[in-house]
Parts: sequence; C-alpha cells; structure tokens
Amino acid sequence: MNQALSPQLVVSDRVREALAVTLRGVEELLPQDEWVKKLAKSEATGKPLRIKLGLDPTAPDIHIGHTVVLNKMRQLQDLGHTVIFLIGDFTSMIGDPSGRNSTRPPLTAEQIKLNAETYRAQADKILDPAKTELRYNSEWSDPLGARGMIQLASRYTVARMMERNDFHDRFKAGTPIAVHEFLYPLMQGYDSVALQSDLELGGTDQKFNLLMGRTLQAEYGQEPQCILTMPLLEGLDGVEKMSKSKNNYIGVTEEPNTMFAKVLSISDVLMWKWYTLLSFKPEAEIAALKAEVDGGRNPKDAKVALAKEITARFHSAAAADAAEQDFINRSKGGIPDQIDEITLPLGEGGAAVGIAALLKSANLAASSGEGNRLIDGGGVRIDSNVVSDKGLKLGAGTYVLQVGKRKFARVTLS
Repeated sequence: MNQALSPQLVVSDRVREALAVTLRGVEELLPQDEWVKKLAKSEATGKPLRIKLGLDPTAPDIHIGHTVVLNKMRQLQDLGHTVIFLIGDFTSMIGDPSGRNSTRPPLTAEQIKLNAETYRAQADKILDPAKTELRYNSEWSDPLGARGMIQLASRYTVARMMERNDFHDRFKAGTPIAVHEFLYPLMQGYDSVALQSDLELGGTDQKFNLLMGRTLQAEYGQEPQCILTMPLLEGLDGVEKMSKSKNNYIGVTEEPNTMFAKVLSISDVLMWKWYTLLSFKPEAEIAALKAEVDGGRNPKDAKVALAKEITARFHSAAAADAAEQDFINRSKGGIPDQIDEITLPLGEGGAAVGIAALLKSANLAASSGEGNRLIDGGGVRIDSNVVSDKGLKLGAGTYVLQVGKRKFARVTLS
C-alpha cells in the first residue's frame, strides 16, 4: 500500500529509493512516515536498522509462498540493514492461533529442533547467510519464568486481546479459547522488545501480533517498531492461498524439473503477481517485459523466464537450463533424460502383469482403479504410445510408462 509522504518530511534520494524497495509488493507499511524517519536516521548515523522476521518451525519444510517475506528481507538486507531470522522454538510450544477457529496442538521440542534445522537451510537459499543474524526466542523467553510471564501479561488487557478477529469470532460462536493462546501474541510481541527491532515483517494474517510488538516496545520504553505485511501468495490454482493441504504449492526442496513445470502451469494473470512477490528482477525490467507481452509477445516467454529464475534460486542455473530442456522434451512427447528406474516381478509363474496394476506398483497411480480411470482419460502412454485397452498385459521386458505430462518411470519386468 503506497502512501504519500507527509509534506513535512524532507528526505534524500537514497531514502526515497529505500522506501520504494520497501514498498514493492507490500500489503501495508505502518506507520510509513515513521519508517521513513528510521531510514533517514540510519543514513545519517550509518547504523543499520534491525529487521525481524519470526517463523515457527511447524513443519519440516517450506513452500515458495513462505518465501514472499524472505524475499522482502533479502531486499532490505541488500540495502545494508541487519536481518534477524528468528526461529520461534519457544512460541512453537504454545501454538499460534492466528486465523484458526480451534486450538492448535503445540509441537514437541524434538519436532521443533528438527524443523528449525531445515528452515534455516532453506532460508539460506534466499538470505545472505553471512549477513543474517539467527536467533531463537527461547534465549529470552525461557529465563522469563512464571514471575516474568505474569508481569508481561499485566501490560495488555483482555479487552484488547478480544479485538483480535479469531478470538472475537470464536468467543461469539462459543468455541473454546484456551488461556495459553493469549500468551502467543504476547510472546511474539516480547520478541521485538528483546531484539529491539525497528521493523517486523509478516503475512497479513499476522497483523495483530505485529502490532503487539509496537505496543510492548512502548511499554518497555523503546522506540516502537514499524510493521510490514506482505500479501498471501495464491497457489497454482490462482484462487486459494498456497498450501500443502490444498496441493497447490511448490516446495522449495522439490526437484528442479517439477519446480519448473509447476511455475509454467500458473495462469498468465497470476504470473505478474508472482513476478512482483517472488522475482528479484527490478520493477522497471518487469514492467518492460509486461509491456512486451501486452504488445503481442508470447506470455510463455515471460513465464519461462520466471520459472528459470525461481528454479535457479533453489537449485542452480544449470539445473534450471536442464529443467527447461526437460519440459521441452515432454511437451514434444519425448522422454526426459532422467526418470525413475524400477524393476518389478512378473506374475506367478512368469505371468504378464495388467497395466492398471503395473501403474500402481510403479507409483504412477494410487490404485488400480485410478490407473483404469487414467487410461479411460487417455492419460497413459507406454513407450510414447497412448494406452486405450484397460485389459492390456505386459510380459518380460523394459517399458517407459508415462502418466500425464510429468510422471515417468522406466519399468523392467522380469
């Protein structure tokens, strides 16, 4: 949300450029004038601003929807500011109620430790590890103890806590709210006090918690942080928020070929939002590319460029080039250079194996029934030839099985 600067603010070109970088693709920057003053102060003193992002390691890996805020962190890091990647190992054991209509079970310490290790490795693909301050909020949360927790809780009212949408809605609906859920936003806000952050980033669903940090910093006599919220990224379907549960995601650890192909599957309209939120290309370059597409250039060219950029970021430029060639081969009905090699036994007494059962055994279909449905839809090929006979049986030999455009396996029956 780009707001006009107050006329009283006189800032340098460098600060204006930093503000433009900050505002790229954001949902809200609050309060914008305070952030401009912080940028100006940093320029005058040479002291970097402290920019915080907290993530609870609730799953062992992340998808590119999670990287929207990480990309923004990298942009601000490149401006010379201090980036703090905060692992919420303490808050994970409470459970974040944001956007939920029921309590979320807390994680075990072992789960948190394992997930945190993979989070950091994945974040390092975007942030500059040498310039990233890695912290765990158990550093200051554990020493608080019961006395400190009660004192912290005294700095915020129940009435203010109930202004939060999910709490308000659950209370109105008679859905239980556990007392420990009130502690989560308090502890996230206290993280900002402990880190003396100047700016905290988060998704739009985290706005209440981010504002809590401002409130508590003022309570503890600190200059309140500004908050920056990023929009939630729509997934491959272009409708729902990217989510593993909705199967519309791209995991940052997915194979290059799969990652590349998934990016190419998004709509031409959604592509430009992804460019804004996921690409590191300058906005002027993106605008020029969009103008070319609007002028008649094939939008697939722009989508390929985006797919290669994203694939190269999480793998390598060579992997992105190979993924592009793999996609071209598949589009032409060709066979990828690298596919799974599987050896399976023939039936009893060396009997031939039915195609539907073979698809299931090769992990190309969840069941024989699904295999039959795929055949009915014309989505199954053997050695590039479409299979139309559900009663087909294969004897000893090696076959390249294909389901749809992306699933391949070289199966040897013996």
